[in-house]
Amino acid sequence: MSELVSHSHPRVALIGECMIELQQHADGALKQSFGGDTLNTAVYLSRLLGASAQVDYVTALGDDSFSDAMCNIWADEGIGLSRVQRLPGRLPGLYCIQTDANGERRFLYWRNEAAVRECFTTPSADPILAALPDYDVLYLSGITLAVLGEVGRARLLSSLGDARDRGARVVFDNNYRPRLWRSVDKAQQAYRAVMHEVDVALLTEDDEQALFGYSDSEQIMDAYRGLGVAEVVLKRGAQSCLVRAGEGRYDVPAHPVRKVVDTTAAGDSFSAAYLAKRLRGGSPEEAADAGHRLAGLVIQHPGAVIPRSVMPV
Repeated sequence: MSELVSHSHPRVALIGECMIELQQHADGALKQSFGGDTLNTAVYLSRLLGASAQVDYVTALGDDSFSDAMCNIWADEGIGLSRVQRLPGRLPGLYCIQTDANGERRFLYWRNEAAVRECFTTPSADPILAALPDYDVLYLSGITLAVLGEVGRARLLSSLGDARDRGARVVFDNNYRPRLWRSVDKAQQAYRAVMHEVDVALLTEDDEQALFGYSDSEQIMDAYRGLGVAEVVLKRGAQSCLVRAGEGRYDVPAHPVRKVVDTTAAGDSFSAAYLAKRLRGGSPEEAADAGHRLAGLVIQHPGAVIPRSVMPV
């Protein structure tokens, strides 16, 4: 796969959940912001692509002040809101990040009643699902699959198939979170179902091992070759990442980071930079290097989304 899209102004839709984020500091103080894996990727992708692409977010929110604030922030980041549903009487989910001295995270979630669980089950979802095949790239994650529930997942998968029939590319980040699933079997079924519609798989090695029990990197790469996924990127933290695209195979080294402050959104930012580079015509190898660079910068700052002032030029 040499290029993801054939024209210079792609339309990209990222599908998932944004939550209220609380960052707990060592003294117990809490800082409130917003975050979520696909939303983090949308922000970084919009920043990197700027006016050269249309980046829309697909989700469901409530009609509360937190949801208003989210939409205002997304608009300020250049993210399109035309596919955001506002459900009366509902609220977004909430999570808290507790970070230890080594920058490793612990998450606490309150999301069972989040509005996004009805994202594709309401009548107002019908025109949104119908519009998805008009995009050039559709991006979702394992967390997207989990929070939508069985009915919402099935409706989304149908739209992904229609989109690919029209030439769209589907990008999937595995982001496996066991607590979001009733069982490992249910998660495996959902992941295997979506893989039939995926063109680019952005995988985290630890998540693949936890979900499918793969023993090493080679077993993971072989498994996705067998599934027919055209482009596979295996993220391995501070180690090099492995990329297979068509007949090409690359081992792309990470860049040293002097001090890790917070690893939140490391994978999300990697995915954004990878996709941005590919959409601009970069090779998979160049895209992986861009992913490493942005992720290495993000983990040197607290929170999921770093200030625009420290973004790479």
